[in-house]
Amino acid sequence: MVEIRAFRPADLDALYRICLATGAGGDDASRLYRDPKLVGHVYVAPYAVFSPESVFVAEDSDGVGGYIVGVPDTRAFEARLEAEWWPELRKLYPEPTEEPRASWSRDKLMSHRIHHPGRTTSEIVEPYPSHLHINLLPRLRGRGLGRQLMERWLGSIRDLGSRGAHLAVGAANSRAIRFYRACGFHELEPPSRPASTPVWFGIDLTPGAGGSCMGPTGG
Repeated sequence: MVEIRAFRPADLDALYRICLATGAGGDDASRLYRDPKLVGHVYVAPYAVFSPESVFVAEDSDGVGGYIVGVPDTRAFEARLEAEWWPELRKLYPEPTEEPRASWSRDKLMSHRIHHPGRTTSEIVEPYPSHLHINLLPRLRGRGLGRQLMERWLGSIRDLGSRGAHLAVGAANSRAIRFYRACGFHELEPPSRPASTPVWFGIDLTPGAGGSCMGPTGG
């Protein structure tokens, strides 16, 4: 039996592990990074630290095996990271400058992201101010748990007053794209783009707009 529940502080290490294990387009990235916490520092831990009320996990008899993290206000979250999260990490992970970018390891690329975090364009954030990340270990995939996590998160973020949410996914990740479409997300850019660029999705959470996961695809 799998339980979908609210995040607890004791879950943080599991979130780090899942983030690393699913960090290469949904596949195991543990062999790609020398520092096992580096990916989690960027993509999962700050959500658990600063917005635990919008973090949920899937737990079975083997422990926490999936999560959905996000924030209701992307701009406020970005500002808080700049003030309270990135400064200490920048001390731990110096910006790589001693060699050409083409030769950087995955660790150095992620360290660069810590010093130069991305900022989602206003064209996306203004109508869809919330954003999320969702990941499941292989043992929990194909069982409808992704839909359950998404429904729980969308409901919570709507209750927090959000009018819309966005996310990005690799253009080659067709399984994830099908899942997000089934959950009511729609593409925010034309579908024709290089495979190396992400696909942006948004969902309207205003009253009467829908936003329910449906159909057989996804988690």
